[in-house]
Amino acid sequence: MVKYEVFITTAKLAQAMTTNNVFIKLVGTDGESKRTWLTSFKGSAAFYPGTETKFSVCCPASLGKLVLIEVDKKPLLLFPEDAWFPSKVKVKSPEGDIYNFPIHRWILDSEVQLFREGTALRISDDNHHLGKYSREKELKKREELYGWDVYKEGLPHCMKGDNPLCLPAEVRFSFTKTTEFLFTASTGLTELQLKGLSCSKKNWSNLDDIGKVFCNKTTDISEYVQQHWKDDAFFGFQYLNGVNPILIQRCIDLPKNFPVTDDMVFLQGGGSLMEEMQKGNIFLCDYKRLDGVTPNVINGKNQYLMAPLVLLHKTPEDKLMPIAIQLKQTPADDNPIFFPTDSEYDWLMAKIFVRSADFNEHQLNVHLLRTHLLAEVFAVSLLRNVPMVHPLYKLLIPHTRYTLQINNLARLVLISETGVFTEFSASGGEGMITILNRSLSTMTYSSLCIPDDIAERGVEAVPNFYYRDDGLRLWDIIHRFVNGVLGHYYKSDDEVCQDPELQKWIQDIFEHGFLSQASTGVPQKFGTVAELVKFVTMVIFCCSGQHSAVNSGQYDYGGWMPNTPISLQRPPPTTKGTASEATMLQTFPDINTTAQGMATMWLLSKQSSDFVPLGKYPEEHFFEEVPCKLIKDFQGELEILSTAIKSRNENLEVPYRYMDPPLLENSVAI
Repeated sequence: MVKYEVFITTAKLAQAMTTNNVFIKLVGTDGESKRTWLTSFKGSAAFYPGTETKFSVCCPASLGKLVLIEVDKKPLLLFPEDAWFPSKVKVKSPEGDIYNFPIHRWILDSEVQLFREGTALRISDDNHHLGKYSREKELKKREELYGWDVYKEGLPHCMKGDNPLCLPAEVRFSFTKTTEFLFTASTGLTELQLKGLSCSKKNWSNLDDIGKVFCNKTTDISEYVQQHWKDDAFFGFQYLNGVNPILIQRCIDLPKNFPVTDDMVFLQGGGSLMEEMQKGNIFLCDYKRLDGVTPNVINGKNQYLMAPLVLLHKTPEDKLMPIAIQLKQTPADDNPIFFPTDSEYDWLMAKIFVRSADFNEHQLNVHLLRTHLLAEVFAVSLLRNVPMVHPLYKLLIPHTRYTLQINNLARLVLISETGVFTEFSASGGEGMITILNRSLSTMTYSSLCIPDDIAERGVEAVPNFYYRDDGLRLWDIIHRFVNGVLGHYYKSDDEVCQDPELQKWIQDIFEHGFLSQASTGVPQKFGTVAELVKFVTMVIFCCSGQHSAVNSGQYDYGGWMPNTPISLQRPPPTTKGTASEATMLQTFPDINTTAQGMATMWLLSKQSSDFVPLGKYPEEHFFEEVPCKLIKDFQGELEILSTAIKSRNENLEVPYRYMDPPLLENSVAI
């Protein structure tokens, strides 16, 4: 007889333990063990959270190289079946070899579960017949669990499931995440109800009252915003380092529908528009995707959503200053171009309509579509098409954590017919789908890759652009890591081309995420290692750094409503000289609309205590020496970047933290 030592680790999660009887079978190249009940010397064993429990499995002879294990559990007599979350099984063979079997999922019933040995294997390297069998069995089951669904025509497809309880347990929130998420949401709404704000359909009577909505929930940046929201320099600053830093582009020719001339504008430094454009000092923000969108009706009142054009100038002092605003796309007598030289409230109202347009563009295109919906596509395709043993699965699974549930909740409580965004934003309802359809139809692969995007927008040399600076460094760090890991498993372009699981992953993404639109430039297949590395880098960057950049600052910049109105309920001025503080207050959203918007931004900016930052891997998936070393190198580079960001921020009036690695969540989880 020979003895195998078996070590089972239960995850350190609330409710992860089991008191059920647990059984294991070891399967090797030369045979398999009997199904063995894992017992302690006292009888039934208990598997407690965060503990490793040791057992022995005896066999008549060596099983050879271990390929997989079979695990199942049965409830004790008269006791109910419970849920168990083992994180891994480690086996020491009689020959002294160590085998690791990553699990990292809930086992809910008595069905036998197969788990592969932890060495990452492409299908071409998986030579044992049991390996191929388990691979096929796993993917067949996953195709049933992770089905595609169409939420709305013209949008990326999503995971089938009417509510979070329909999702597989392995992708749901933890008990901790669920509890904190519900608590944050309920306390925010309760506070608003106690103040009588959530149901009040009145106008704001003064600005001071707006600051009392969440007076105990301010941040250092939201307080700065409240003091500086009227400043032109801060208006321009937000295009670089606010929550929508991907719209601004260098202007080399004025759009024909934006007839600004030299005699209309004053440029610091004295140059002409043409001279400043040639120097790369003129920038454009064009909200054309919002043109003609049917605005919402809130509290029985028509809302107004503009599609502005904004011209900005980089001054000799390196400030980005707005110099002209046109609120509608088509020039007309009742569509004046506003300038800083206009009356205080004419100019301020023009900026307010721009900021409201930016809120809707940001929430739907920049935030929802380009991070949440795409991250869900990446995750569902991975879970359907790539087995746990595959190196791509091991590399990307940490970046899918909680994404499917947070998106499911978004469809239920944010963008459903009775959702907060649908009911209280200017673009809610019909307009929301129009904007999302337009955004997807004009999306390009290059715009999702920050080095390409920065170059295409011509903003490589804009000063004080911290999103760009930190984002490019973060992209490079991720790219080196991905190149190292995938380069370890794919030694040639042919190996990429001949991997059917890899190809099925990208095919599903192209079909279900980008709706088979070749114009996006998204790969339909991978032909080289370099193509694969770039795409996977984009996926990780999208799910971590980019999502943080467009999500984490929502309350910072939206916690003071006048800076980011969720909707506006009076039309913009059609002639100059008619705006005043009174008309501004009447234009702002009603009290309940303001309160609902601020509560939602507070919730979506709040981290949970089981937050996992980029580069941290509480669940082990890789066990080989090379990828483990690459992970350590990756973590080291992220620490260096974090130190540089913190050092720079010490000298900034408004710090930029959204790309600081310890503050970036590994996945789209909020």
